[in-house]
Amino acid sequence: MPGTEIPQVLFVCVHNAGRSQMAAAFLQHLGVGRVRVRSAGSAPADAVNPAVVEAMAEVGIDIAANVPKVLTADAVRASDVVVTMGCGDACPFYPGKRYLDWVLPDPAGQGVEAVRPIRDRIRTHVEGLLQELAPAPGGA
Repeated sequence: MPGTEIPQVLFVCVHNAGRSQMAAAFLQHLGVGRVRVRSAGSAPADAVNPAVVEAMAEVGIDIAANVPKVLTADAVRASDVVVTMGCGDACPFYPGKRYLDWVLPDPAGQGVEAVRPIRDRIRTHVEGLLQELAPAPGGA
C-alpha cells in the first residue's frame, strides 16, 4: 500500500562497477529518505570503473568509496523492484517481484566522454522510477 512502507530497489548488472553503481547513486541521492537502494553484480569487479566515478563526480555525487557487491538471493527477496542492466540469465527470478530491464551500453573500458551519455540516460530512468515509486511530497 503506497505510503506505508519505503520501497526497496535493487540495481543489477554483471560487474556492479558501472551502470548499477550510477543508478543506485542517483536513486539514493534523489530519493533520500523515500527509497532504500541496493546494487549488486552477478560477477562483481574488483573496483568501480574510474570513468564512472569521474562522471558521477561531475554531477556532484561521490561514489569513489563504493565497492562492487555480489548479487545474492537475499538481496532480490528483500527488494520490491529489481532493475537489471545486462546481467542476463545470472539474475535470479522470484515470483511477486517487479522486474525492469534497462537496456544501456556497458561503460566498461570506456573513457569518461563515453560514460557521460550513459550516466545521463540512467538519471532520466531513475527520475521516472522515483516519481512512480515515491513521488516527492507536494508532487514536486
